[in-house]
Amino acid sequence: MYGFVFLAFVSLIIRLGYLQVVTGQKYRAEALTTTLQRIPVLPARGRIFDRNGNLLAYDNPNYSVFLTRMKHVHQNLNEMAKRLAPVFHTTAKKILATINQQKNYATIRLFRNANNQQLAYVSAHSGQLPGITLGMSSDRMYPYGDLAGHALGYVGPITAQTKKYYVNKMGYLSSQKVGESGIELQYDKLLQGKPGYEIMKVNNQGTSVQHLGMDPAPTPGKNLELTIDGRVQAMTQQAIMNVISHSTHKNTIKDAAAVMLNVKTGGVLALASYPYYDPNWYTVPGQLTKHLKYLDTSGAQQNNAIQNPNYPGSTVKPANLITGLEYGAITPSTAYTVPYKIYIGNAMKHDDMPHGFVNDVKAIAVSSDVFFYRVGLRLGKWFGSSPTNGGAPAGGISLQKWRNTDFAKGLVNLFYGEYRFGLGQLTHIDLPGEQPGRFYYMDAKKQYAAVPFPLQKAQQSLKKTHQFVNYSTPVSLALSAIGQEQQFTPIELAQYVATIANNGVKLQPHLLKSVLAPSLSTSLKNDPIVKNVKKKVQAKLNINPTYLHLAQQGMYGVCNVSYGGQSTAYGDFHNAPYKAAGKTGTADIYMNGVHLTNSVFIAYAPFKNPQIAVAVMVPGGGYGAQSAAMITRNMMDTYFKEHHEFFPKSQWLSSSVPTNWKTLSAYTQVESAK
Repeated sequence: MYGFVFLAFVSLIIRLGYLQVVTGQKYRAEALTTTLQRIPVLPARGRIFDRNGNLLAYDNPNYSVFLTRMKHVHQNLNEMAKRLAPVFHTTAKKILATINQQKNYATIRLFRNANNQQLAYVSAHSGQLPGITLGMSSDRMYPYGDLAGHALGYVGPITAQTKKYYVNKMGYLSSQKVGESGIELQYDKLLQGKPGYEIMKVNNQGTSVQHLGMDPAPTPGKNLELTIDGRVQAMTQQAIMNVISHSTHKNTIKDAAAVMLNVKTGGVLALASYPYYDPNWYTVPGQLTKHLKYLDTSGAQQNNAIQNPNYPGSTVKPANLITGLEYGAITPSTAYTVPYKIYIGNAMKHDDMPHGFVNDVKAIAVSSDVFFYRVGLRLGKWFGSSPTNGGAPAGGISLQKWRNTDFAKGLVNLFYGEYRFGLGQLTHIDLPGEQPGRFYYMDAKKQYAAVPFPLQKAQQSLKKTHQFVNYSTPVSLALSAIGQEQQFTPIELAQYVATIANNGVKLQPHLLKSVLAPSLSTSLKNDPIVKNVKKKVQAKLNINPTYLHLAQQGMYGVCNVSYGGQSTAYGDFHNAPYKAAGKTGTADIYMNGVHLTNSVFIAYAPFKNPQIAVAVMVPGGGYGAQSAAMITRNMMDTYFKEHHEFFPKSQWLSSSVPTNWKTLSAYTQVESAK
């Protein structure tokens, strides 16, 4: 409908000439009893495709009737509702209810899919219907429902609060829809086109209407191709649902998130946030009311992948191993029999099991907490912690002086070692509303509660005065070394593990792959590319290759070396044909006052020449290998089967969204949620 452009102005001149010169007196009377109406035509919003050409969002056009509130014109809404009700086969009460429900919007759509007779009536009786206008509108459709819902986002009407910006400043029609979240909001200016007008001839009785053409025709918005892989996205969402439904922790799991990145480009191949929602609920009449309770109570409106930092647990150990090596807390040849427990001051801390003789690589593979407690303590120059001794500051200095100097330096170095990988800061992914992770430390003056640690402020203070005044404890160093004093988002963890896989090159995660010329095509094949998004290098970390290699070897051991059954994800990955490298995380968390564990897993694959990096977080999901690692394995299997690598041909998959998507629980349970 939007694709046809008519020479309306020329047509009208010819038509008027025909009326005046050719047809003569007979038709002059008819011309005097008809009027020409310019009906605003909304531009088709740009379509959104995944990287494989699967259509994820498009506009479905229709003729609509709108009501615009007018400040200086008297509008008798009751009378207008009575006039319109019989024409549109409804009641005045229902029309007034629609108006009241949308009272905050600048323009309200009263009716969609209006027929010719209804259009003619409104046009002919415009004098009795102030503020009632006709327009060609559209409904935004998301054909796969909740698939990539948090990445796509949704659109909504211009409100009275946003009218000044969109209508007065941007020149939008007041009936235009605008992006409210996700890609729809992030790239709203690209997706929006330019409005047009349809010329219609209507007789004064409102009994007939003739469509004469467009003047000018609307210009569709640009189409977008995303980095998202529809199949991997679908199976990621389903994997989360499967793990939760079969988990012994299913009653405690309230949210989860998973991200897969292309290691070489930073492109987001999958981004899932549970609980899911369907963007159609915000665009299809009646759906939002049906699902509003679910949206308000489940947390589905939050994008947990980018907005919900949580404790990463032992996933930080590869970064902390590198930091420990850089500052001499350990060396590449460090190896000793690690005790099962040690005292840190008066606090006793222990491993999940005795790990025996441990070196740098095995420390990551079996995730020895005691090994990393000592790394953290040595970074802060707290020595002597053992199974029988709580240790003390180096040089016999006072506790407070140690806090202000060696402790502060050690914690800054530890946290900055994580920060440089992208942890605890914005990744600047192209989605609105990203929240950064946070660092904490224990404060003795606040009953040893965890309080925010101002990393940059502490760095500056140490640089200027060689101290940072605080009242913390050596236990903070130990807990920070195992990921219990910091909170990160899954997108940060994904960037972090991708940077390890990429040998220290940190790329900005992004969802936009290319911008395409306006087109109503349902295929990417014929759409000219306006712009390709290039990868953006945020940093090239200056890390000793030997240290990085030790961390990578430890992560390889997590998935591929048993160490007598001690490796934390050997059971999940040892038979994976692509040979992944990963790290489990199991962090202590409290939800509604109940002690639970945060299941976290990061990984990349293949170990040699990595292609993908994954981060999964399932708060309340048990150990890292129980929930998060299982989801990661499913995601990686899907990716390599789709790319026809490592797996036999009989297991290869196509790049289309699964044909049975709408029968899977990741879709059906969401659509039935109320």
